[in-house]
Amino acid sequence: MQSGLTKNISSGGVLFTAGKEPDIGVCIEYVISLGGPSDQMVSLRCIGKVVRANRSASGESDYDVAATLERYEFVRREG
Repeated sequence: MQSGLTKNISSGGVLFTAGKEPDIGVCIEYVISLGGPSDQMVSLRCIGKVVRANRSASGESDYDVAATLERYEFVRREG
């Protein structure tokens, strides 16, 4: 499992950072954590495919990865 930072999200896909370059076309599962009212976190478990991966413009060793959002489900956090 890797962690990254979501840069942009839409109904059709997501742009995020990753420490390793993924293979183009592979199916991935990713979880996006969203803040809600009263500091409640909501998680969105997504399935998609990698469509693009480039070195991050920030000069770090990270990659900017674009992936489709083909399926998703809300995940309840116990706590």
